[in-house]
Amino acid sequence: MTSESLTLDKPRSPRRPAARRNNFELYSWLFMRISGLALVVLVLGHLFIMNILDDGVHRINFAFVAGRWASPFWQAWDLIMLWLAQLHGGNGMRVIIEDYARKPTTRFWLKMILYASIVLILAVGTLVIFTFNPNISG
Repeated sequence: MTSESLTLDKPRSPRRPAARRNNFELYSWLFMRISGLALVVLVLGHLFIMNILDDGVHRINFAFVAGRWASPFWQAWDLIMLWLAQLHGGNGMRVIIEDYARKPTTRFWLKMILYASIVLILAVGTLVIFTFNPNISG
């Protein structure tokens, strides 16, 4: 057996500079697993309460949401679900951008758009949950 038969072809993907030696990707991986488990509980609980209990979706209206968000427990439930879902999905999109965007400038701008949308949705969603006023006069 010759040494020529044991050589590997060069990889087809372009080489990237060596990553900094920190544990961000490890923490990101752990966050995805933990947040995924938490989201399963939160989302299934949400679906069960909203769609199956009592009269199901037929009871959901403005008064139902106002009554639900009058409780700090349900505000916290929905806030945690919003934040975990947004950060979990945003982290997944970040990984996809890292994997598929070839040019560094394209990767940079796609991630900036992603981060801006995450911040905007978290800010608006949090604002709505905490400033919801059930006493609309009109």
